[in-house]
Amino acid sequence: MLRLIAVLVWGMGMATQASAQTADLILAGGRIWTGPGSLLTAREGLTALAVRSGRVVAVGSDSAILALTGAGTRRVPLNGRRVVPGLIDNHTHFLAGGFTLAGVQLRDAATPQEFIRRVGQHVAANPESWVVGGTWDHELWGGDLPRRDWIDSVSGATPVFVQRLDGHMGLANSRALVLAGISSGTADPPGGAIVRTPNGDPTGILKDEAQSLVERVIPPPSGAERDRALRAAVDYALAHGVTLVTDMGSWDNLATYRRAHARGDLRVRVYSVVPLASWQRLAELVRREGRGDDRLAWGGLKAFVDGSLGSTTAWFYQPYADASETRGLVVTDTTQLRRWIVDADAAGLHVMVHAIGDRANDWLLDTYRDARSLNGLRDRRFRIEHAQHLTAAAIRRLGAEGVTPSMQPYHAIDDGRWAEKRIGRERCETTYAFRSLFDAGARVTFGSDWTVAPMDPIQGIYAAVTRRTLDGANPGGWVPSQRINVEEALLAYTANNAYASYRENVLGTLDVGKYADLVVLSEDILAIPPEEISQVRVDMTMIEGEIVFER
Repeated sequence: MLRLIAVLVWGMGMATQASAQTADLILAGGRIWTGPGSLLTAREGLTALAVRSGRVVAVGSDSAILALTGAGTRRVPLNGRRVVPGLIDNHTHFLAGGFTLAGVQLRDAATPQEFIRRVGQHVAANPESWVVGGTWDHELWGGDLPRRDWIDSVSGATPVFVQRLDGHMGLANSRALVLAGISSGTADPPGGAIVRTPNGDPTGILKDEAQSLVERVIPPPSGAERDRALRAAVDYALAHGVTLVTDMGSWDNLATYRRAHARGDLRVRVYSVVPLASWQRLAELVRREGRGDDRLAWGGLKAFVDGSLGSTTAWFYQPYADASETRGLVVTDTTQLRRWIVDADAAGLHVMVHAIGDRANDWLLDTYRDARSLNGLRDRRFRIEHAQHLTAAAIRRLGAEGVTPSMQPYHAIDDGRWAEKRIGRERCETTYAFRSLFDAGARVTFGSDWTVAPMDPIQGIYAAVTRRTLDGANPGGWVPSQRINVEEALLAYTANNAYASYRENVLGTLDVGKYADLVVLSEDILAIPPEEISQVRVDMTMIEGEIVFER
């Protein structure tokens, strides 16, 4: 009680100290969740917030904050709604998402017939260009992989390459295979697989690195097309309360963001990550120009250990339950990958590596341990992207060794429909192990992996808190022991994500002095029953006190 009184007095004191200058913007009449790590997280009496010059200048009661009203102050009535810090998506394929918004939409195609119809419809509307995008899910129609003969009759001479939702497998029609030079005599590339019929002919399905055989012949988009994709992606992000994205992208993506930033037209914050193989180029950019600013930052590198569960290419110790001939595959030569990690870390860069299977995660934790030993102590913030299937020992290590698990909670309610047939119930007990990781002291961070899953943190919070699978088969939650509470999920989308992108000093909470990046929600997400969270909507998104989206 004494601590609570002290907090409220301090909050009112901030308003008093700021009263010499009026606020540019005041939000009042609501419920302010300032976020973790602040004395103000006691929350009682925090109903209003004031902004000046893009920063939070006071948080407190309506009466204290309204005292900062001046002739030019804009007031936003909250009418009891909940305010939270700007939501951060820690793992996106941001520009790819922008392009996907204009591509063929296959995410909810629930039958082969519907899959074929949509491809044919898109080809008819775009006969002169490659048909890409898709994000299909073969589990919706029972698990049979699509084949090129499904779509050849509706695509003709138009090349088609549509990817599975996880990005680790794609379907090419016959025209695309011809353009890529793929035939029965084409060998599987390292880190990839060409799926074949019994007589050796390609079915059109290409896994992991085999996809590059087609991707290299797809004409690259123009700068203008990239700019349009960025605008579409930004609109989508802001409508879902996302104020900062980490883009697992490319140098072309970074160039697109820099063009927009130079024009003053980058309306969302971006942490732009480039391939780990190019670490020397990034090291030179950082040496020459620094790491960007609070609107656009760089300095991060991304690589892959393995593939995905849905494509049976995640790397496990034990074989797949439904594909006993495989334990998954290594996407990148581990000797080369280890060298890149150690050298990039020695250069002071931020290393993030995709690992999904339990063996892949253990290998990566060992490699990070070796890099720390070789390169000495520093604030390095190693990340494992996905950290999806973990051994009990890996869960303990993620907490003890300070490695950040960068996870995507929506995947749990999606994959949970079919994951047990892939790897059995026992391995699923530590799949998307949110509760165990929090309990181990790991700094869990959340994202979407958009376009693999929706870039919608509210749906991610719902997934982490309920673990109710999309098919409705688990009303009590799939592996319910791994559920977390709403504040923990918000922590993973705010303060922890700010830390994971080196922005915790200016973002992640609504503390005085930090940027006024915030979201107004239609309902009080901290008070409603968990099963109703999926119905909550973003009413308003602000970045630096500027309203960038309003519903």
